Amino acid sequence: MTALLIENATGIFTGRAGAAMRTSGSIRIRDGVIVEIGALNAEPNERRLDARGCVIYPGLISTHHHLFQSVMKGVKSGINLPLAGWLRSVPYTFWSKVDEEALAVAARIGLAEMLLSGTSTIADHHYLFSDTFRFDPAQVIFEVARSLGIRLVFCRGGATKGRHFDTDELVPMPVETLDHMLKSVEACAQRFHDTSPGSLSQVVLAPTTPTWSIDSGELKEAIAAARRMKLRLHSHLSESSEYVDFCLSVHGKRPVEWLADHDWLGPDVWFAHLVHLDPNEIQMLASTGTGMAHCPQSNCRLGSGVAPADAMARLGGAVSLGVDGAASNEAADMISEMHSAWHTHRAVKGADAVTAEDVVHWATAGGARVLGLPQIGTLAPGQQADIAIFDLDQPRHFGMHDPLIAPVTCGGSANVRYLLIGGRIVVENNVIPGLDIQKLRSDAVRVVARLAA
Repeated sequence: MTALLIENATGIFTGRAGAAMRTSGSIRIRDGVIVEIGALNAEPNERRLDARGCVIYPGLISTHHHLFQSVMKGVKSGINLPLAGWLRSVPYTFWSKVDEEALAVAARIGLAEMLLSGTSTIADHHYLFSDTFRFDPAQVIFEVARSLGIRLVFCRGGATKGRHFDTDELVPMPVETLDHMLKSVEACAQRFHDTSPGSLSQVVLAPTTPTWSIDSGELKEAIAAARRMKLRLHSHLSESSEYVDFCLSVHGKRPVEWLADHDWLGPDVWFAHLVHLDPNEIQMLASTGTGMAHCPQSNCRLGSGVAPADAMARLGGAVSLGVDGAASNEAADMISEMHSAWHTHRAVKGADAVTAEDVVHWATAGGARVLGLPQIGTLAPGQQADIAIFDLDQPRHFGMHDPLIAPVTCGGSANVRYLLIGGRIVVENNVIPGLDIQKLRSDAVRVVARLAA
């Protein structure tokens, strides 16, 4: 039996809402599960992890990413463009050059970046599945995740119809029939979907966007298939005003209202972005338990706007945080995302709009709720021991009256003394055991040079 005791921390955020967010003491772990929190004495044969000078959070949870974009950061042609132009200039331009090596390197970059920010669970929305590939993208990404020990929710995306931009120079994005998509998702789930409490791998059905990537007549069949397979559903929605304008002009309804007619709302569904919502749509999402993956850095970077995450949370809605792809967010880590969420809402809505505690709740318990993983996201007896221990040893943290909020409010790079996933140490003293960072850097340089050529 593996036994750990985390002791001497400055304080603990539990991930729970309200007064229950803060606690103190030591944390005892047995076989990957938290068994006690409080004033505890070490027991024989128990490894002791010293958290002196540190604060403890639940392992952070990112509910929306595109790992393949980790080798597409700062592309000059797209750096100053809004969403549509950026899509054309970056992912839609480079997707066909992403071979097996590039995907593996990109996944390793993105997952390492997440681990070193205290992230224990990531939902990767991968929508590149071409019949020209001689490799299985799901297998590549799962293998990298397993080598690093992170929890991966693989959102198997794709499209049944293409989206056309103002140029014919691009290799068209891959499309497939709905029947092929659903059979592929089912096969992926049979290989990788694990519903056990300590699972490190889950699968989700995730058409790229219901607005442009799937025929409206296929929407009900897609969600029915997901529910028949007992899988969750994920997609993009209302990221820019174009989504709203398109739905109003073509369907006569706003996006959330239109999707309600096709059964695409419910506690087993979550959408990335949801920037452009009206009050009725916010209420519909909250009342149905439909989740939001709030991506403030990407939305700011692309000039898309600020999602009403705070308004949805006040109604009891399921709000989480996601870093989105690194091609539209060159700081794709959860510390940066939390810091941005805390700043962005206050800048446009007032200094009391969103607290640091709100942001931590979204990044932990909120993420677990959206992903349907109640065994993670909070620190309490019986929960999986996904625990981030942040060292407050940088000058930016010095002088803090409330050290617990420092990782959110001070920003900058995190210093992770320990990150535990299911009680296993996957980061120690800001190092991922077994990962050769210098090799990863040289691999990235080589892949980027090939893509640019």
